[in-house]
Amino acid sequence: MKLLRVGTAGAERPALLDAEGTLRDLSGVVPDIEGPLLADAAALGRIRSAADAGVLPVLDAEGLRIGPPLARIGKVVCIGLNYHDHARETGAEPPAEPVVFFKAADTVVGPYDTVLVPRGSAKTDWEVELAVVIGRTARYLETDEEALAHVAGYAVAHDVSEREFQIERGGTWDKGKNCETFNPLGPWLVTADEVPDPQALSLKLWVNGELKQDGTTAEQIFPVAEVVRYVSHFMTLYPGDVINTGTPAGVAMGQPEPKPYLRSGDVVELEIEGLGRQRQELKDA
Repeated sequence: MKLLRVGTAGAERPALLDAEGTLRDLSGVVPDIEGPLLADAAALGRIRSAADAGVLPVLDAEGLRIGPPLARIGKVVCIGLNYHDHARETGAEPPAEPVVFFKAADTVVGPYDTVLVPRGSAKTDWEVELAVVIGRTARYLETDEEALAHVAGYAVAHDVSEREFQIERGGTWDKGKNCETFNPLGPWLVTADEVPDPQALSLKLWVNGELKQDGTTAEQIFPVAEVVRYVSHFMTLYPGDVINTGTPAGVAMGQPEPKPYLRSGDVVELEIEGLGRQRQELKDA
């Protein structure tokens, strides 16, 4: 299933994109798309049954905002330097273990919402990423099979980053990762049954129409299952938590000087095979 949330910011309603590409209202079946729903097999079954029966009301998509596909996210866990080609372009040694950092849940916005260039920024960068959405409470997982069984679905994430804040301002990466609007998510949460192999997805990103990133999750240093298993040994993952799993080569930081960092007025578009497409215009904060 392709689950999403539509409407003005803070007042989104749950929806479903059916097999024919028709937007349908889920608000009569479930109150929202959130962690408790993803952990509730009976509720997900009601959605499937209503979709199969064709009884869900059609929504007019014209002019309707698409919000983040998940409400009340507990935490956004991020994996850094997780693609072989990205490590090569930045001159970094591939890590021996996953590099883990966090984004605050309030950085998450809709896939077509405005992204704000922070005040004082000179190095705002783009990163297309596969987001993993947790569907069952996970702690101390032992096998890849166990890890994947705890995944509810997948989505497109844009891990916007300010490289000066991240690398040159002391402290941890968090300074360059948690600026307002720095995690567009969606357009859909695609349930795991529609993604048979998360290591066989193409990822692309364009800036002002120019292709910048063209990668595949096959290049991940630590595959999705290993990431979920690993992280579960350092923290408890709850339904509705999100893991951003890293970005392939092609970011601005990896380009020759002068590096083409983002500015107000730029347009970024990104997509992952089967998971949908995003588009954001940048403006000054």
